[in-house]
Amino acid sequence: MRVRMLVVLIVSLTVCSVRAEQLEFKERALADLVKQVPGILRAFDAKTGRFGSGIWICQDQEQMYPLAAAYAAPGKNNPYHKDPKLLEVIIKAGDALIDDMDAHGEWVFRKKDGSTWGNIRMPWTYSRWIRTFQVVGQDMPPEARQRWTKALQLGYGKIAQHDMGHVHNIPSHHAMGLYAAGKAFDQSPWRQQASEFLMRVVGQQTEGGYWSEDAGPVVLYDFVYIDALGVYYAMSDDRRVLPALEKAAQFHLAFTYPNGRNVETIDQRNPYHPEIALGNVGFTCTPIGRAYLKRQWSCHTGPLPADLCASLLLYGQEGPIAEIPADQNTFVLQEGGLPRAATVRRGPWFVCLSAYTAPVVKSRWIQDRQNLVSIYHDKVGLILGGGNTKLQPAWSTFTVGDPSLLAHRAGDTNPDFLPKGTLYHVPSTAKLLLEPEPGLDLTYGPETCQVRLVLKDESKLEYRIQSTTVSQLPIHAHLTLLPRLGQPVETAKGEKLSLGNEPMSLAADRLGQWIAHAGYRISVPPTATLLWPVFPHNPYRADGHATLEEARLVLRIRLDSEHRDCPILLEVPTALASPQK
Repeated sequence: MRVRMLVVLIVSLTVCSVRAEQLEFKERALADLVKQVPGILRAFDAKTGRFGSGIWICQDQEQMYPLAAAYAAPGKNNPYHKDPKLLEVIIKAGDALIDDMDAHGEWVFRKKDGSTWGNIRMPWTYSRWIRTFQVVGQDMPPEARQRWTKALQLGYGKIAQHDMGHVHNIPSHHAMGLYAAGKAFDQSPWRQQASEFLMRVVGQQTEGGYWSEDAGPVVLYDFVYIDALGVYYAMSDDRRVLPALEKAAQFHLAFTYPNGRNVETIDQRNPYHPEIALGNVGFTCTPIGRAYLKRQWSCHTGPLPADLCASLLLYGQEGPIAEIPADQNTFVLQEGGLPRAATVRRGPWFVCLSAYTAPVVKSRWIQDRQNLVSIYHDKVGLILGGGNTKLQPAWSTFTVGDPSLLAHRAGDTNPDFLPKGTLYHVPSTAKLLLEPEPGLDLTYGPETCQVRLVLKDESKLEYRIQSTTVSQLPIHAHLTLLPRLGQPVETAKGEKLSLGNEPMSLAADRLGQWIAHAGYRISVPPTATLLWPVFPHNPYRADGHATLEEARLVLRIRLDSEHRDCPILLEVPTALASPQK
């Protein structure tokens, strides 16, 4: 029996009502923070004032911020409240930043892998440093307070002059820090500049409730904007930011998997991450945001991270929770009167379809909009999808042309991200459909390719692919499967294949009619080939290399005049299901 779909437009913010239940978290945040202080201190070198291990980076010093919150928070079970030894650690941590910064308030942008990316006034470090100063500054000895004041005023003076240009995640975070600096040093021009910039941030929120950095959402970096606005609101009581925070919370409620992980399908900056999204202060400012936090924290075991605890204690807004309707089976993200993305929840299945398209750009940070479908099941977690990358057409939902024309070369730090010939690996147009079944119609050069998802019952989903064949170009569909390293891939022919460093390229005649992995089974069409490991290009490493944990297990399916329509059955049998990750 088909489940009736309720379409909920993200632009409507009246879907939730406020109920009497309150979200109270500060007592928990303090307890969780206190538990983590000893571990933070174990990573501190009293001689250098530095935290961390291995190659030192300026961001290692951000640990001063949760220590400052522990120092400032009264509580009968908090032995660190006003502890002079803890204050000494905090002061040395800031002094280490002063020792390493240059005359422009910059540090070398080092990474733990040994690469350097020029000089930077690191926004995350600066904002935690100035917020630490706000908390402990009055308790610091005069000489130490003077050192910090001079260094922070230098840094934020340069930030105000040079780092507050266009609306982006880094300037937005800088603006929040600049407002804090304006309060700490009684600099009204800084406060005004920060407020004006953050209102520009509010003004550039999209109709869908997110912030874009090219074309469509950037789900992971969206949290940067929310955090900046939330901390700013706590410091300023500027209620003009609340509607934006409300819309953003609604967006993230829709585009989060039931197990608390972010939906990566619509993200143009980051692929899938297995960590549960725990939110930030910005979600505490509205009832719908607090509902998001309550849901996310229910997926999480163990203490909340120390940095989050610090912000919750210093800036969090406890209050009523919005009631989320239980009958939302389908959520449609509408923009400009068109459906751009949707999440569909039927029984244990949760799928996302993205109709966002964009040309390939030369920036390493803006990923190709190539992987447009994700499929999740409650018993096993995310099965298919995994998000976008560059220089890897085997991550594309479809390709038309020769996939070998686009590839990452080992060691290349300045690659050309465009194909070296005729290859279409991102669609030029995409149409999202919800009836009679959820799906996409996609244009790749001369060909039109289709995906349809038929949710048959609680254990079976049919993934239907189809393509025109008007050109002589090769056409392939790719099912990007999320690997579970350590668990074998079993074949209908009785083999157990290990997902290690050894590459695999296995045709259907070697596999049989199906493969099984990590609690699910998927049918293997006769024109399919199983590929492992299929690596992405990692923009956060200078040479773009990726590790085995970032790879995908890909079922590549050739479509031609004799094989234009291909149904693929995905099953989660009870006997096979394994714990989700």
